Amino acid sequence: MSTQKKKNFKIEAFKHRAELEPNYAEKTWKILEHAIQEIYNHNASGLSFEELYRNAYNMVLHKYGEKLYSELVNTMRGHLHQLSRYVEGTQGGFFLEELNREWEDYKKALQMIRDILMYMDRTFVPSSKKPPVNDLGLNLWKDYIAQSLIIQVRLEHTLLELIEQERTGEVINRGLMRNVIQMLKELGPSVYQEDFERPLISQSAYFYRAESQKSIECCDCGDYLKKAERRLTEETERASHYLAEATGKMLQNVVEREMIANHMQRLVQRENSGLVMMLEDDKYDDLSRMYRLFNRVPEGLTTIRDVMTGHIRETGKQLVTDPEKSKDPVEFVQRLLKEKDKYDKIISSAFDNDKTFQNALNSSFEHFINLNPRSPEFISLFVDEKLRKGLKEVREEDVEAVLDKVMILFRYLQEKDVFEKYYKQHLAKRLLSGKSASDEAERSLIVKLKTECGYQFTSKLEGMFTDMRTSQDTMKGFHASQPPVMMERQPGLPVLVLTTGSWPMQAITACNLPSEIHWVCERFKAYYLGTHSGRKLSWQTSMGSADLKAVFGKGQKHELIVSTYQMCVLMLFNTSDHLSYKDIEEATAIPAADLKRCLQSLACVKGKNVLCKEPMSKDILAGDRFCINERFSSKFFKVKIGTVAAQKESEPEKQETRQRVEEDRKPQIEAAIVRIMKSRRVLDHNNIVAEVTKQLQSRFLPNPVVIKKRIESLIEREFLERDKVDRKMYRYLA
Repeated sequence: MSTQKKKNFKIEAFKHRAELEPNYAEKTWKILEHAIQEIYNHNASGLSFEELYRNAYNMVLHKYGEKLYSELVNTMRGHLHQLSRYVEGTQGGFFLEELNREWEDYKKALQMIRDILMYMDRTFVPSSKKPPVNDLGLNLWKDYIAQSLIIQVRLEHTLLELIEQERTGEVINRGLMRNVIQMLKELGPSVYQEDFERPLISQSAYFYRAESQKSIECCDCGDYLKKAERRLTEETERASHYLAEATGKMLQNVVEREMIANHMQRLVQRENSGLVMMLEDDKYDDLSRMYRLFNRVPEGLTTIRDVMTGHIRETGKQLVTDPEKSKDPVEFVQRLLKEKDKYDKIISSAFDNDKTFQNALNSSFEHFINLNPRSPEFISLFVDEKLRKGLKEVREEDVEAVLDKVMILFRYLQEKDVFEKYYKQHLAKRLLSGKSASDEAERSLIVKLKTECGYQFTSKLEGMFTDMRTSQDTMKGFHASQPPVMMERQPGLPVLVLTTGSWPMQAITACNLPSEIHWVCERFKAYYLGTHSGRKLSWQTSMGSADLKAVFGKGQKHELIVSTYQMCVLMLFNTSDHLSYKDIEEATAIPAADLKRCLQSLACVKGKNVLCKEPMSKDILAGDRFCINERFSSKFFKVKIGTVAAQKESEPEKQETRQRVEEDRKPQIEAAIVRIMKSRRVLDHNNIVAEVTKQLQSRFLPNPVVIKKRIESLIEREFLERDKVDRKMYRYLA
């Protein structure tokens, strides 16, 4: 079989170059140039863009791309040169309109030219590294029109003048402004920024600087802030209509700097209209506006906060140190709560619940409340007033609200242990006299105190309630142990057995009880000690109460609700018609101060004077004589006779309470020192003081002098020792 050889076919290149007629490039360009001129003259409707594209294509294909590009540049330059002279000659307010119209026409023409020269843009331009047709057209417009010396100056002046007119209330053509400014943006960031944005910012700063100086002289603070807020809104709106977003932010910064930051101190300190006046008059809208505006500038909120803090501290100091305002403890605390509510509302309504403002408020209240050493006592008296009678027929939610407010003030106290002393005394009186309005409210407050300060703070308070419950069981057992006949004959004796460590009791010698009562007390004592071994009973006659049946002249009967001391005095008159002060004092053995208050309440209170006093006066003297007021009458069968007593402590009582507090603090300070030294082993004096203060500040602020004395005491008892080299260093002795 014969094999055939494969033949390879080869296509040779065209050997004959296409012959072009002489002046081909010149003639073709003339056609294209004519077309471009027609486009500039708005006569493009008669042109064949397909033919024009083919001509431009052929010129590039036959290596005439350089000629095509250079001739295009010359043609565009010639057109723009004529156009610049025309725009420069435009008169008055038509300048912007003509410029905008020519720009729109130029962009349309440039688009048509780019379509014709598309092939050149795709092939010749990239290889020769020249600007594309569109970029070329924009660059030439920038050089011949936008940055022509006359047009550039005139354009800048016109734009800035129109913006200032709008700021002064005139209406301008925003659409035209938007188009012209958009032209500057399209010509490149440098044109927009250098030829418009920078001069605008400079002119705006001058405008707002002058306006702020003028306004601050003639407007009060509130009106000035309204104007500043309105200017910020206007600039935001202006930017959204025809400025770049970045320019809008710059203009807002200018307004903030010139109208707010440069005048902050003058605004807040403005007499009769500044921040202090706004706070005093509860001008929530103005305060909110000031907060929003000052929040936009550095140190703005700090300025408001500092002035507010200073004002609160000053007014608070006047409130707590004014002797007149400290006469009524309940009113004193009520003013504090009112002040706290006022600023809480300001912070929530005007200051957006700003935590830094809330912290400043808390710091201010803590500062001035502790300027009055009696604040713990007054807050306890306020609680006593509310839980004694003030919360009757009040909803549970409202009770909780009052207690929560009390806890807020309690947190500000640096001497919480002083409050504890007074609160324990007042709670004891409420429980023993049965005058507590609500057990639930009492327990609720104790739970809040326990949450705030821990179990140790409230353990004794809870022990008082425990005693009240166990006393009821004890009385049931006592009554069950007594023969029914004896129970009918003897006076009723409800006894409250109180644990010595839980109740604020003082070692007072019991008064001489009437024989009828003394006999029953002895029987109860025998029963109690018989059922509880190892215990001791002491009667607190100063804390008891009694119900007496009394018959006055003409057989008028009443039931008198009195204290134990008052009962002892009145029952003396069962066997005597007249008694002197000395007789009563010897018979009852009641302490003199208590006896005088007791007799005052029985003889000197109008409507409750079951005794007559000779001579009649408000003061009880050693020579006074007393007898039953046979003419006593009341429309009530039950007559409650209170004891004349000051609501606040006397000076000796205050000193005694303070002394007890100081004594109670000593073991707490020592315990803290031992805890610290046990963990640290070796520590210098200053660090011990700092650590002890930190540990105890939730209850009280220990005095460094007292801490030093407790350290000395611990050294004497060999818990600590001084370092032999450094005497300020202490070592723990295990």
